[in-house]
Amino acid sequence: MSTFQALLVNEDSSGHFLPQVVTRDIADLPAGEVLIRVHYSSLNYKDALSASGNRGVTRQYPHTPGIDAAGVVEQSTVSEFAPGDEVIVTGYDLGMNTAGGFGQYIRVPSAWLLKRPKGLALREAMMLGTAGLTAALCVAKLEQAGLTPEAGTVLVTGATGGVGSIAVALLASLGYRVAAATGKAGQDEFLRGLGATQVVSREALQAGTAKPMLKEQWAAAVDTVGGDILFNVLKSLQYGGSVACCGLTAGINFQASVLPFILRGVNLLGVDSVELPLVVKASMWDKLSLQWKVANLATLTHEVSLGELPAAIEQILAGKLVGRVLVNLG
Repeated sequence: MSTFQALLVNEDSSGHFLPQVVTRDIADLPAGEVLIRVHYSSLNYKDALSASGNRGVTRQYPHTPGIDAAGVVEQSTVSEFAPGDEVIVTGYDLGMNTAGGFGQYIRVPSAWLLKRPKGLALREAMMLGTAGLTAALCVAKLEQAGLTPEAGTVLVTGATGGVGSIAVALLASLGYRVAAATGKAGQDEFLRGLGATQVVSREALQAGTAKPMLKEQWAAAVDTVGGDILFNVLKSLQYGGSVACCGLTAGINFQASVLPFILRGVNLLGVDSVELPLVVKASMWDKLSLQWKVANLATLTHEVSLGELPAAIEQILAGKLVGRVLVNLG
């Protein structure tokens, strides 16, 4: 087959960006060592930014987003991968300036690829995708900083989102008491179904921005939203607690002081899942396929086709999506 279906984002004459499913030629894909027939992808906030013309994510259009892909090798010029190998790709430049997982074929450098972990089917791997990898990295960093289930309640902000929902489920499965924070009304049942023992409103986390310190509440936190909420969480950590920071949906800036750091000895831990060395990604994927396997992935995931993807992109940009969106490329 020399052609395939893909979501292609074009900029029109008035500067609007329009995602449409089109037929593309495999010959038009960028150079790379491995050609992959993509079976599944997933929708992340960064994909929606790319699809809406955010030049900080994607510089040139027309473009196919999709920072995640799972599929089968069709052609390879390197010995590490052979036709028939099942592989996953998350991050690096996939879906940013390299044609991404919202197409039935991708061609990428072998240095971006991992063979599918034995404990995860391709479909399960994309239920997790970059969101699951990021959630796992956050939990790993918190545990490296000394967090244990006995320390107290762990807060997850943006808990109905992709990273947040998996973080809630993962922490709960590891025996942690989890408080799930969300700005979406009516999601208590969903969050408690993932394992949260407490649901916190976004308004509660936004209170006290002007105060230098807040009452100690959380043993640790996974923050997926950023902005002033992030620093409010820092100000309400227990002594020696840590926040793993991995998102920016509430903004990239916050008002800060040194007081939480020097009075309570708290830690702000940055988490990157894009340019992470492949060996670290591989170890985390192995963990997610075995001892950290999330049992209730299906309850937080809904599946869409390529044709249904533009509507899902609109939803995630409007802050209306809950859980994970799995993209089935047929």
